[in-house]
Amino acid sequence: MKVTVETTVAAPVDAVWRAYTTPEAIVQWNAASDDWHTTAASVDLREGGAFSSRMEAKDGSEGFDFAGTYTRIVPERLIEYAFGDRNARVEFDPVGEAVRVRVSFDAETTYPVETQRAGWQAILDNFARHVMAR
Repeated sequence: MKVTVETTVAAPVDAVWRAYTTPEAIVQWNAASDDWHTTAASVDLREGGAFSSRMEAKDGSEGFDFAGTYTRIVPERLIEYAFGDRNARVEFDPVGEAVRVRVSFDAETTYPVETQRAGWQAILDNFARHVMAR
């Protein structure tokens, strides 16, 4: 099952793209709640390139790596990637003076779909706040 979340960011597409694809920016916005954070990120932004983000609870109680391989890149328009046996697609659509960012991903079977949607939406909302605060 595909799950889709989206946000609109009031910023130029090049700024939105940079914030989404650079490790220095990713560690600033990539968290679903205030009690989590991303401690490290790496990006090899090319088809076949790898990415990784280390996400941890701020109290140190747990953490995990979110990693995968880019399968398609269209600069400032599209990122597709595989992570495990799942896939995701990130679209950057300019809309007037803003950019709509839409993320579609294959749901997993461990957590309810609504929990997954809420978590990915929270991360995307943090992303939008980060870009607009700059």
